[in-house]
Amino acid sequence: MHGVAYREWVPAGVLIKGLMTTFSAIVVFGTLLIVLLVDFSIEDFYGLIFSWGVLACILFLFWNYRGLEIKISLDQLTVNYGVFNKKSIMLKDVVSCKITKASFGRYGGTGVRYGFDGSTAYTTSFGNAVEIVPKEGRAFVFSSRNPEEICKIINAKTKS
Repeated sequence: MHGVAYREWVPAGVLIKGLMTTFSAIVVFGTLLIVLLVDFSIEDFYGLIFSWGVLACILFLFWNYRGLEIKISLDQLTVNYGVFNKKSIMLKDVVSCKITKASFGRYGGTGVRYGFDGSTAYTTSFGNAVEIVPKEGRAFVFSSRNPEEICKIINAKTKS
């Protein structure tokens, strides 16, 4: 992708960070309580290994979805949400770009979501977002801290 016209990092919202911190604290303090207060058996040891394995998997998922990266080049919009989710749209294929809200009622949560209206969303919080309507396929919504600037750039590029 040559000539990046816009770049933004949108971190995960407070809800996601709070869930990650709470879950991690429960596993860590639970482990400490078991080690310090309980007569430790081999079954307890296996349980601790299992819980730390689950914690490692969940922390990887939280790390993977810690935020999304938005890039607009001369001819393409790219939104990366972790290692596994990447969406690229050629600007010539965009019908419209508008500012919207990523609401719980529309998507049922944050993350990679399919809306009740048929759209696809990459959301990090329930707040400001951009909605891209392509010539073909589903509408695409993604979180942004600066949706006005993104729509201004995309609308200017699609009109020319």
